[in-house]
Amino acid sequence: MKYSKLDAKDYAREHMRGIWAAALNPFNKDLSLNEAGLRANIRHWIDDLDIKGLFIAGKQGEFFSMSLDERKRNFEVAVDECAGKAGVIISVSDQNFDTVLKLALHAQNCGADYIVVHAPVLSFVYDRGEVLYQYYKALCDRLDIGIAMWSHPDSGYIMTPEECARIAELPNIVAIKYSVPREMYAQLTRMVGDKIHVSTASEDEWLDNIEELGWQLYLCSSPPYHYQTKNDKRMDEYTRLAFAGKFDEARRVRDSLNPVREAVSKSRPADKPQAFGKYWQELLGQVGGHVRPPMLELTDAEKAAIRTAFEGCGLRT
Repeated sequence: MKYSKLDAKDYAREHMRGIWAAALNPFNKDLSLNEAGLRANIRHWIDDLDIKGLFIAGKQGEFFSMSLDERKRNFEVAVDECAGKAGVIISVSDQNFDTVLKLALHAQNCGADYIVVHAPVLSFVYDRGEVLYQYYKALCDRLDIGIAMWSHPDSGYIMTPEECARIAELPNIVAIKYSVPREMYAQLTRMVGDKIHVSTASEDEWLDNIEELGWQLYLCSSPPYHYQTKNDKRMDEYTRLAFAGKFDEARRVRDSLNPVREAVSKSRPADKPQAFGKYWQELLGQVGGHVRPPMLELTDAEKAAIRTAFEGCGLRT
């Protein structure tokens, strides 16, 4: 560990900054994890795109289709390849508490910087706030590593700002990935922004959140490596400009990416996010690969439409 439990918040405020991307996992034709492909992608993301940190084994990475041993190996490969050149936050999310704890201990022991834990699905619960607090407290009591909350409608509900703020007081809660409407994450930022990082995956709101909410962390999704190439790092550029207070210039750079955003939005088939993301990676020269059930593969017609959109979006490869 690079910090103690009681220093976790301060460490994260200093080191958990900039653009962090959620990694897709490349699977081979036989659906085994393509470790060499993942390592190649990580090298590109760090060395060529200057991405500051990686979110490993999340929903983008199809953790729900992986065995516990595969998830642990996924952690190890990412930590080894990042090798201190980029931060690593690992999703240890699961509905079973013992599984979350075992994965969290493995992440802590193999050298991850932080973990993220999705809010659990709750059934027949009246006082949800107390259940959530005790859930995260039980993890904090057993772990030293910094923990990020993760609230998303996939849980069947979204945590309220008040529920999040109470949990944020726990010593090694360092961040939240808050997939909610902007007014909710803005409220939470005003409540706890001096204690933990508040972030969301919406790239098109990132610049406004730097300027208006003082955010320092983008946590995280695939745009950092879908919207950028070694020769075209406009997301990195507008982020640096915004951090320097040059917001007018940053907006011009951000807005120049609108054709890319539109190409992605218009060509991405409904219900095939991972397959789309992997194919877009392949068009960029990264390692994409297959998806695992229950996720669906692209049809040839869908690939053709995506390729046409990609070729006209203006990314400089």
